[in-house]
Amino acid sequence: MDQYSILGRIGEGAHGIVFKAKNIETGETVALKKVALRKLEDGIPNQALREIKALQEIEENQHDLKPANLLISSTGQLKIADFGLARVFTSDGERLYSHQVATRWYRAPELLYGARKYDEGVDLWAVGCIFAELLNNSPLFPGENDIEQLCCVLRVLGTPNQKTWPEITELPDYNKISFKEKQPIPLEQVVPDASLQAVQLLKEFLVYPSKQRMQAAQALLHPYFFTPPLPAHHSELPIPQRGGKKIRQGLQHQRDFHVEQPLEGSVVDLELVAPYVIDV
Repeated sequence: MDQYSILGRIGEGAHGIVFKAKNIETGETVALKKVALRKLEDGIPNQALREIKALQEIEENQHDLKPANLLISSTGQLKIADFGLARVFTSDGERLYSHQVATRWYRAPELLYGARKYDEGVDLWAVGCIFAELLNNSPLFPGENDIEQLCCVLRVLGTPNQKTWPEITELPDYNKISFKEKQPIPLEQVVPDASLQAVQLLKEFLVYPSKQRMQAAQALLHPYFFTPPLPAHHSELPIPQRGGKKIRQGLQHQRDFHVEQPLEGSVVDLELVAPYVIDV
């Protein structure tokens, strides 16, 4: 701690307090997490050890994705924070995980049915929930407990069966609870103010079978991102200031988009994106 100067308190979670700090030697701004130790003789909590492990193997883990854990810098960079519920992921499909891997509102239906074996599809489901929340300005599935959470999902997507979700009968808690047959609600009604392309993209994430959810690399090429209103340059992003005021960084810069050109001529260079995409 002697290497850092504390600049302020960022926030507080269930397992610790996060501070903004600066490295005295390098000047680098960092986030420091202070973890409470209830009993010194108990050692470091498992939650903290798991978070450290996840950070060490950041390219191969699943996250607790939710709006509160997504931070955007003044240059428009998206930062994923809080790895307390993250799990190191292996693609062999044999490792058993906890089904309590994500915050309830963003927890995939297979986790709500007690799945112990799952894949990166749980993160893609969470992406869909976050996207819907951005479109509606409110959480899509705000369940108070696990059963109500599942009910929230079923009210929108309809009651799953072996036709819509072949793997459902293999899930540990499938036979523990039953629901009345319910038809799905069109997502156009769930996010009524969203554009057609936004609804189409949302549909690719919010599907019951994990393997059918759109991969992140594919989602980056979806027409939603190349249809007006187009993505803003980072210099056009409003920067929140203390006291509720917002200012813009520097002069506005309008990126030159050409929506009439072929898609492959308009998309971001995949070589630049590749280091941040996990291939499956």
